Amino acid sequence: MHRSLTAAALLTLACPAIAGAGDVKANPWYQAGRAAVAQARTEVGAPARARNVILFVGDGMGIATVTAARIRDGQLRGQSGEENILAFETLPFTALAKTYSTDFQVPDSAGTITALLAGVKTRSGVLGVDETVARNDFAAAAAAVVPTLFEQAEDRGLWTGVVTTTRITHATPAGAYAHTPNRNWEVDGQVPAAARAAGFKDIARQLVEFARGDGLEVALGGGRAMFFPNTVADPEYPAQRGARLDGRDLVAQWRARYPGGVYVWNRDELLAVTAATPPRLLGLFDPSHMQYEADRASDGAGEPSLAEMTAKAIALLAPAPRGYVLLVEGGRIDHAHHAGNAYRALGDTIELSNAVRVALERTAGTETLIVVTADHSHTLTLAGYPKRGNPILGLVRGSSGESPVRDAPAQDLSGRAYTTLGYANGPGYPGRSDRQPEGPKHFPHEPTSASGVTQGRPDLTRVATDGPDFLQESTLPLGAETHAGEDVPIYAGGPGAALFHGVREQNYVYHAIVAALGWSD
Repeated sequence: MHRSLTAAALLTLACPAIAGAGDVKANPWYQAGRAAVAQARTEVGAPARARNVILFVGDGMGIATVTAARIRDGQLRGQSGEENILAFETLPFTALAKTYSTDFQVPDSAGTITALLAGVKTRSGVLGVDETVARNDFAAAAAAVVPTLFEQAEDRGLWTGVVTTTRITHATPAGAYAHTPNRNWEVDGQVPAAARAAGFKDIARQLVEFARGDGLEVALGGGRAMFFPNTVADPEYPAQRGARLDGRDLVAQWRARYPGGVYVWNRDELLAVTAATPPRLLGLFDPSHMQYEADRASDGAGEPSLAEMTAKAIALLAPAPRGYVLLVEGGRIDHAHHAGNAYRALGDTIELSNAVRVALERTAGTETLIVVTADHSHTLTLAGYPKRGNPILGLVRGSSGESPVRDAPAQDLSGRAYTTLGYANGPGYPGRSDRQPEGPKHFPHEPTSASGVTQGRPDLTRVATDGPDFLQESTLPLGAETHAGEDVPIYAGGPGAALFHGVREQNYVYHAIVAALGWSD
């Protein structure tokens, strides 16, 4: 039996009891998490108390992604790459998190962020509610709300912030402030009529009307369309309109609630923001998700990088009299993986490392716990015996299947070259022709079978595999690559970081953070 679960807790998890709103302490996942931290404290001693916490989430950042990004980062700086180290890998404590949800071996981002921020495992697809709530069951949601780390921080007078490269209403950032039986209910038009009639709020409204404490001090990300009526033109893309059907201007509502607050929608405006006490900043930098880091320079209005948003958030939150809690998500790592595009996934992982480096520099010598983890993994693999220093986005040149010609690419059994990086499934299958999903396109079109898939692999010696739009090959043809279910890493430094060791259930992260903050029931 794993030490993080007692025998009694395991038995209860097999037959979970219903925990209503305000009764999260009766939830067996919650109890098991508390017990696991108590056991960990006997192994490392009582943790030093943290005043602040920054939780970084690389959405979809599994170990293969970290390794490939480490090599890519080093190679971009002229090294062979393998010896490189990313900023979060310098943190002194590590652990592994088991990511499964209560109903799926391979989870989604909603169930996993609920584990990370509320201390209980739950179903895939739901946010801030326990596992008794079925997908879309809004009537059951109110009785099964689980309070989040951010709600508890606000209740205790801490300042709070959320930073992401996705829509601010997307699953991971919404996990800080929202409770819903469907992660897709980001705007009113996505909420079923029956739920709307019952007064159930979409996620964007839940952010603006966040009632705990005095609300989030800082919220930065994409998703501008979710906050404006469909009659309002977007300031960056005038041909686009807001997405709201209820006529609400949530930015105006936010400004009315916080008369001294600052709303920004581009990089220059963000960088011009100066500290205020208390701070109040809302930044929405794109109608939907923000640009990939690889594409950010071409954004018309100019988008801030994840590192820049992180720096601004820390600068604004640092004066908090009682400390702060900040969530930073590198959210588009996940989206690039779904597109089968390692180039952009690795670029956004490197940018997450840059954001962590900024945080380490800005919090040096302070009482700040920094935790870096992922919500789940993806099916990316590194394989084929490439030689040391081989370009991580390139063809394999090494000992396995090596061509008789010196330094020529290694070959498969059909005599064709292959890349170091690949996916177990996804859109980069051989001969993908007329079924291009949204996102990068690349493989050259070859004669296809009746099913639209060629009999055989493409000739990759004719393809720039290190190009930004190349799709790594996938074994199983799917329209989009899927998540993977292996454990993900946790890296930690600062007060309480020693609690992050061993193999843990994902909801342990919440309980270790709470212990480091010194919160008691």
